Amino acid sequence: MTAIKRLAVYCGSAPGRDPRHAEAAQMLGTIMAARGIDLVYGGGKLGLMGTIADSVLDAGGKVYGVIPAALVSHEVAHLGLTELHEVDDMHQRKAKMTQLADGFLCLAGGIGTFDELFEAWTWNALGYHAKPFCLLNTGGYWEKFIDFCDHVRDEGFMSAARRDQLLSAETIEDALDKLEAAASAAQNGPVW
Repeated sequence: MTAIKRLAVYCGSAPGRDPRHAEAAQMLGTIMAARGIDLVYGGGKLGLMGTIADSVLDAGGKVYGVIPAALVSHEVAHLGLTELHEVDDMHQRKAKMTQLADGFLCLAGGIGTFDELFEAWTWNALGYHAKPFCLLNTGGYWEKFIDFCDHVRDEGFMSAARRDQLLSAETIEDALDKLEAAASAAQNGPVW
């Protein structure tokens, strides 16, 4: 039995300059659907967000979007999803995504993606959940961030155990396998 039935994917609402990011989002959606993993994401139709949602849907998978009402009115909501949850604000969005998902995968993105990653990681550290999170390091996008996290650990502001919770992978298959293994192991509770 798999521990990851629904995966929250954090990613950009823009496609980025490097076409490998959109290719990774499209491929991830196809692989998730093939593995029977539902998508939980921010509910948008633009950028990498729209690409992965369309990919999961095209492959016959289920997609659960969570979007603040203010963004729906700006016509960025994807209206063809399995379910679209409309919430009041970004805090409720992140809480609902955490509630719906069994783990988190970060593709390339900007400050919104960073915010989502840090909140998932912080909530894990505080014991609010024991769900794993992973960076998909397409084209080396996350390399400098990974190095910085190592620096934070080395400077004594993060424990080695906490740093080790931040998984990273070069391939989609490796990312999904790492998340599955971590989710299975975490069923005993968060790492303190």
